[in-house]
Amino acid sequence: MKSIFLSFAGTLILFFTLIETQLFKEEKPTIYLIGDSTVRNGGDGNLQRGWGNFLQDFFDSTKAVVSNQAMAGRSTRTFIKEGRWVRVLETLKPGDYVFMQFGHNEGSEPDTTRSGYRGVLKGMGEDTKELIWPDGALETVHTYGWYLEKFIRDTKEKGATPIVVSMIPRNKFQDRDVERANQDYGKWAKDAARRHGVPFIDLNTLVADQYDLWGPEVVKGLFERDHTHTNEAGARINAWNVVEGIKGLEIPELKVLLIKDKPTLFLIGDSTVKNGQGDGAGGLWGWGDWIASYFDLDKIKVQNHALGGTSSRTFQTYGLWEKVREKIEPGDFVIMQFGHNDSSPLADTLRARGTIKSAGLEAETVFNPITNKQETVYSYGQYLRQMIWDTKAKGATPIVCSLIPRNQWEDGKVKRSDDSYALWAEEAANDTETAFIPLNTLIAVEYDSLGEDYVRAHFFNDKDHTHPILDGAKFNAKIVAKGIESLEKNDLKDYLK
Repeated sequence: MKSIFLSFAGTLILFFTLIETQLFKEEKPTIYLIGDSTVRNGGDGNLQRGWGNFLQDFFDSTKAVVSNQAMAGRSTRTFIKEGRWVRVLETLKPGDYVFMQFGHNEGSEPDTTRSGYRGVLKGMGEDTKELIWPDGALETVHTYGWYLEKFIRDTKEKGATPIVVSMIPRNKFQDRDVERANQDYGKWAKDAARRHGVPFIDLNTLVADQYDLWGPEVVKGLFERDHTHTNEAGARINAWNVVEGIKGLEIPELKVLLIKDKPTLFLIGDSTVKNGQGDGAGGLWGWGDWIASYFDLDKIKVQNHALGGTSSRTFQTYGLWEKVREKIEPGDFVIMQFGHNDSSPLADTLRARGTIKSAGLEAETVFNPITNKQETVYSYGQYLRQMIWDTKAKGATPIVCSLIPRNQWEDGKVKRSDDSYALWAEEAANDTETAFIPLNTLIAVEYDSLGEDYVRAHFFNDKDHTHPILDGAKFNAKIVAKGIESLEKNDLKDYLK
């Protein structure tokens, strides 16, 4: 009987342990903020605000909670001394985050006077200063870096993620340049983060760069009563900069907690996607200039970053892809269509934009006469794969299109590229398990149905067999939209009208 009872009791303990574990796993992470009045401020009759007052506005409240534990007037030293840090640690759990921003109140000489109550020793070292208070209490004062490192270590020990933030700049200008903290508290904050391998947001620089751009006359309107404390407008701007800093961190599990702005569809490619400035110069257009009309723009943004004359290679070597890649966020989409310029020579003196004609792993080292440097050139398919991998690494969805057909005909049929660039685009997509729109074939079938005379008269001019005129570009955009609609298991089609 006793053994049966013990077995039953053990089963109950296991059951409740599993329930507790499941509840814990499903608990939302908490984002703790610790710091001074520039992080948390306000109250009756006080129009000063800290950036932490508004950070929750940027996070999905169903996924995360922001707990602003910052307190006006505190330094790293007094935040610990007054027991505020212990109270944070009592509720801190694995999966939480701690943002720490101090520096405004550390500057006084540490002593037992009122002004020295919150001062710390400067720098990152192990220097200490012993104080004896009037009541006989002993206190060891450390460096600013020492206190930050304690926050970092304690946070890690709790299984949470520490994120060090440099202090916001004051409204202090000299020769129209705002005073920065990159030689003292901002530098030491960065050093502390680097020493422990934890994320760092250089808020001081992010905000100071904006202040320099706006100038002192504009910036003074963001502060309330003094040069340190922002009003609501200034605090919201600083909170936005904190979020921009978060987006630059390699912490995808934190970024997904942010309120997602409507996703963006990025278009990349050559002039058949965007001709010139996309304004119809010379009567020529790319299909990317008209695809937005097929989407519900209240739910998705469409940005056309294609550039005429580029190949899959030069779109990357010119730095164009890197600029797009920096903008991509989880949930976005990238449609890529190259091929018209990839057939050029690998190393000619005009553009040196050609790629190896395949979807394989071939590579060839050439001297690029444009850059005057040696360059390893890869296959067309390999350049596509690189952009596909980059897109997926950002948590976005790539979609490959084969190139549109030119206005070239043979025996009453428009010429296809199904044994070259259209084939290699499909192979690159298949290799990477990426959605593919056989645009070359889809348009060619429609062209054949309409007939050579109609296509020549309505979709092209008599001087250019590659770039469509207005009606041709609109027609191609319609085919792209149909191609998107036909994709299986692809969320982009949910944004079509």
